Amino acid sequence: MKKKKTMKVFSLAMIIIPWLSVLFMDKKSLIRYLPVASFINLFISVFSVIANKRKWWINKNPFSPGKVDFTYILGPYFVATLWIFKLTYGNFIKYLITNVVLNTLNAFPMAETWEKVGTFKFKKINHIGWYFICIILSIIIYGYQYLVEKTIVNQNKMKSEL
Repeated sequence: MKKKKTMKVFSLAMIIIPWLSVLFMDKKSLIRYLPVASFINLFISVFSVIANKRKWWINKNPFSPGKVDFTYILGPYFVATLWIFKLTYGNFIKYLITNVVLNTLNAFPMAETWEKVGTFKFKKINHIGWYFICIILSIIIYGYQYLVEKTIVNQNKMKSEL
């Protein structure tokens, strides 16, 4: 019984606490990086369904029953994506170093904590595998953001020519 209550408190905190930090983000940055955060979260959601089907991991989160842990995806993962882009976009080396450090924390001590609390468990994939998946995805979404911004600049250019 105590473990279930701990899981609920932990899961609730995992979704609420990161969003409190968004109060300190300017509206322009939030709107600018919302597409990339939404894109990666949709991708991770679909990836989670596949991973659960292949038994790479198991989600046991009481607030997010099923194959996708939305408290993780819509909490720390979404908000971290917004902040990482706000603080590093435009400097790929800084972006990559930040992702290496944060994905190390995500894949090892944080994932181990989620496993101890009982909200999540790696099965056929390990912490190192998850780390490399996150690094590859971070490189892909940097390219995605570049394309989004290039499209916006081109649209603005076309509007100003009219």
